[in-house]
Amino acid sequence: MTNQQVHVAIAILYQDNKFLMQLRDNIPNIPYPGHWALFGGHIEPGETPDVAVQREILEEIGYTLPSFFAFDCYPDETVVRHVFHAPLLVEFHELELNEGCDMGLLTPEDIRQGKFYSKNVGEVRPLGSAAQQILLDFMSQ
Repeated sequence: MTNQQVHVAIAILYQDNKFLMQLRDNIPNIPYPGHWALFGGHIEPGETPDVAVQREILEEIGYTLPSFFAFDCYPDETVVRHVFHAPLLVEFHELELNEGCDMGLLTPEDIRQGKFYSKNVGEVRPLGSAAQQILLDFMSQ
């Protein structure tokens, strides 16, 4: 018996050569607890990845995606990540964090270093390896 892969839709959101990331809650039963990751989430039954990413971004940060584009797909043993990208066209302070314990705009250098300071948590936290790899791939194009 094989495990069913979970499909998620996530977004690379960028502004002024910085990338918006979410600090995930430190809950042991979620992937990458306490790590920086990209916003997005599970694709619901009957939903397409592009519809899912719009819904998730609106739920998580109150942002309606402008024109957005497919970037790539990252499958592994447990999850298939459908990755989109779009500009962040509102000011950071206009976003409403509804999921996770912090969010931040990370520079390419932060991403390469693989860690970033969270004001809300008061400490440096690592980037999730999947999110870091996706952003490194994106920056190299």
